[in-house]
Amino acid sequence: MPDYSYVKRFEKLGFGIFVHFGLYSMVAKGEWYLCSNPKAKKEKYESLMHKFNVSKNWAKDLVKTAKKIGAKYITITTRHHDGFSLYDAGKLSDYDAPHSASKRDLIKEFVDECNKEGIIPFFYHTLIDWHHPTYTSDFNNYLDYLYKSVEILCTKYGKIGGLWFDGFWSKPNADWKFDRLYQMIKSYQPEAMIINNTGMSDRGKVSHPLVDSLTFERGRPTTQEESDRPRACEMCETITDHWGYTKKDITFKPAKELIDTLLTCRYYNSNLLLNIGPKGNGILPTMEKSTLLAIGEFLKANKFFIYDVKKADIEAENAMLLKDDKHYYAAVTGVEMVADPNVAINHVAKTITIKTNKKIKNAKYLDNNHKAKIENDQIKVEPFAYGESLYARVIQFDLE
Repeated sequence: MPDYSYVKRFEKLGFGIFVHFGLYSMVAKGEWYLCSNPKAKKEKYESLMHKFNVSKNWAKDLVKTAKKIGAKYITITTRHHDGFSLYDAGKLSDYDAPHSASKRDLIKEFVDECNKEGIIPFFYHTLIDWHHPTYTSDFNNYLDYLYKSVEILCTKYGKIGGLWFDGFWSKPNADWKFDRLYQMIKSYQPEAMIINNTGMSDRGKVSHPLVDSLTFERGRPTTQEESDRPRACEMCETITDHWGYTKKDITFKPAKELIDTLLTCRYYNSNLLLNIGPKGNGILPTMEKSTLLAIGEFLKANKFFIYDVKKADIEAENAMLLKDDKHYYAAVTGVEMVADPNVAINHVAKTITIKTNKKIKNAKYLDNNHKAKIENDQIKVEPFAYGESLYARVIQFDLE
């Protein structure tokens, strides 16, 4: 039987950062600008590469931020649908970062920083291509171009966590020759995760036997069906409505909503891949970075418990129960802050019931190590004291 231990290791990463970055970041109107804007001129858009001058510290700031908040991996758009590559495409194309105003291989910089900080690099690569003429005129020729492009990513940057593909839904009846592509990846990177986004219409579907993870784009994962082999699960979500940087998008999801999403993902044995869109110079937008740091505060307070946990073998009312090799965890969302009634509205404290015939012992709050009081398998969850409010509390406990 094949060794799928790399899939199990991916599941334990728990939380990753998705990065949509490219020429579209300069326009500041989203990653689909070239296709969705009828007034967009392709030649004018592609000439932006001559102004695409990325900050020298962009990768360092990105990776250090990911590490600080507790993310274990970063998936970056090495090439998006506009066909522009952040890596050195060599003889295949000069529509890439080394031929831009940056004059550098930006993926090399990204991987180097990941390796320094112990963050695992993953590569997003488009299947759609609005730049390469053979995508519409000679599909088999285009597939050769795609194959050779991915081969560069598999051979030039050392060991990577995996490849994340997107767009095969654009030609649902085409023969994408995925057998050939995936087998090539495994020949160079045998432990690389192969992920191919099934889009919002087919969340959680297995698109090919060699795919290593199911995808849930903008949709919370659910209980997964029995599979022919071990597979992971990953939800991708973005902080605003867009994936790429958009100046006029102010629909920032609050940190508490994203914390809830992360906990739900772990409850359903899924990773969360949370997207940010750097500006055209590679710098992270203030609000997106602040949101990430807020999530990091919650994870730090709760001892970064999310990595090894899976859905527990028992249930609870008003809590998501998770378990690792040592302990159980009751994750309770929507926990209020207690205060003088002239300062804040005080609500009724949450009560959770753990459904078990075993004795609950050693129960404590991860955020302050205080003991949790248990009566008849019930815990009246203590609110946050005035001076802190982290939205959710996690109670660690054991059974005997």
